[in-house]
This record gives sequence, structure tokens and C-alpha cells, in this order.
Amino acid sequence: MVPDYWGEAKAHLGKRDKVLRKLVRKLPDAELGTRGDAFQTLARSIVGQQISVKAAQSIWARFVIACGGKVTAANVIALMPETIRACGFSGAKAAYVLDLAMHFHGGLVKPRRWARLDDEAIIEELIAVKGIGRWSVEMFLIFHMMRPNVLPVGDLGLRRAMERAYNEGEALTKDDMRRIAAPWAPFSSVGTWYMWRSLDEVNF
Repeated sequence: MVPDYWGEAKAHLGKRDKVLRKLVRKLPDAELGTRGDAFQTLARSIVGQQISVKAAQSIWARFVIACGGKVTAANVIALMPETIRACGFSGAKAAYVLDLAMHFHGGLVKPRRWARLDDEAIIEELIAVKGIGRWSVEMFLIFHMMRPNVLPVGDLGLRRAMERAYNEGEALTKDDMRRIAAPWAPFSSVGTWYMWRSLDEVNF
């Protein structure tokens, strides 16, 4: 689905940033959203860390079967760590997904209230889970929650795109990235998405 703010964001970015103006004209709209609920999405992010998409899909398919057909916090907690590892999880990832399940099942993570919280509050809540860092939560905010104003300055793809587009390929610090992207607000997620797409364009 295309977020309902996308049209307004394109107009804003086109007025405020000449680099993004070209990209907005050239590239199609984004389709954001994800499969499953918040718990499944975050569990998938743990599964996919540092492995190929194909390997992650294979592990996830086995994990779904082990959970009785549906990956929920309650179903994961009911599994033995050895059962989770048998799906293809490393020992660390098995511990991470169990910790995630315990946070959800025990009410330490409260998805129902996230709509009322700002991005930083959600990040703070989720990075308390083992194996979930700031970058993972920022991707969750952009692609699952479709929050409009996330700027993941720790993302290597975004940094590479901004260095190419704004600094002739020379290195940028995180503060440099924030300064360049300041005009994107309140639609930094959209500016970020166009920067990512620019990496696929030879001449933009």
C-alpha cells in the first residue's frame, strides 16, 4: 500500500530539496507494509540478521511449523530452545526470539499503545529486547508502522546514497546527514526511501 501521506511528502520534498525533486519525478511511489503483526515482523527481523533472504525464508518456514502454524509470543514461549535451534536458529538468535516473545507475552512491550507514542519512545521500548537494535526498530517504524519522519543515519545504504548525491562521494558523518536531511522533515522516511532507490539509478 502507498501511505496516505505520500503525495504531500513528495510535494514537500520537491520544494525543499532539488536532489529529491529529480528522484520524485523519476521514480514510482513506494508500497510499504509488511506481512503479519508486530511480533511476527520483529521475529522475522531477528531471523534475517546477517543471512541471505533465501536462508531466512527457509528458517522461517520451519519455525512456523514448529509453532503449530502461527508464530505468536505464546507459541514461541511454549517451545524448547532446542526446538527453535533445530529450525536453523543460532544459539544467540534462539535466545533473542525467546526474549522477544517474553517481552510481548509479559506485557513489557505494548503494541496497542504505540499509536500514541512518538518514534523515540517506541525505539526505547524495543531496544530493551535482546537482539533488536536501533536500526532494526527504525526499519520497523518505516516499513511496518509507516511512520513518516524516520531518518536512520546508521543505515549504510542511506549514507552511501547521501554521499553520492550531496557530497561527491566523499564521507559524511551522522551529523552531516542530519544537517542535509533537515529540510526533509516531517517526511524523512520518504526522503530516505528515495535515497535508497537512487542507488539503483546510474544517472539521477
